[in-house]
Amino acid sequence: MTKVTCDLSISLDGYAAGLDQTEDRPFGDDGGDGWGSELHAWMEDPAEFRRQMDTLSRTKAFIMGRNMFGPVRGDWDRPWNGWWGDNPPYHGPVFVLTHHPRDPQPMEGGTTFHFVTDGIQAAFERAREAAGDGNISIHGGASTINQYLAAGLIDELRLRIVPITLGAGTRLFDGVPGLKLEQVESRAGNAFTHVTYRVVRRTAS
Repeated sequence: MTKVTCDLSISLDGYAAGLDQTEDRPFGDDGGDGWGSELHAWMEDPAEFRRQMDTLSRTKAFIMGRNMFGPVRGDWDRPWNGWWGDNPPYHGPVFVLTHHPRDPQPMEGGTTFHFVTDGIQAAFERAREAAGDGNISIHGGASTINQYLAAGLIDELRLRIVPITLGAGTRLFDGVPGLKLEQVESRAGNAFTHVTYRVVRRTAS
């Protein structure tokens, strides 16, 4: 049975990226130096990195926002095929939300980026068809995840909570109606805590 999940690193005050995101600083002012993101220092933890690669291998379709795909805004007026080089780690279909049409972009290793211009529900339906009985990841960033949470389409949140505060930026749960979450797993890592929540139902307004 298909499960819809998201994996996200957030600060203690709930931010998945800081202010002033640029091509050189894709996570903005998050306490790191350029690509040396404190929010994503968990990638240097071999055990956690292996867990993430295993999660990716068991996921059959991905959805992400255009901001996560890259820094290009407006029309696709320069070449850009993502942050991940010629062989992205997804190895499956990735549906990128955008307002600007673009032909599908096949990459090495089985990843193909598909650009969806008609909203989150259309992207979800395409991902569900592509995934079959496999899992779907709402892969980020936080603004995209918030839209799918608000629509009631996410089953499970897997959060790496990093002991820093950012004070501003792109925050998980902004604009999302009340949710009831059931904690199903937690473990301590090296400078982060990994917590998995099942989205049970929305709370009464």
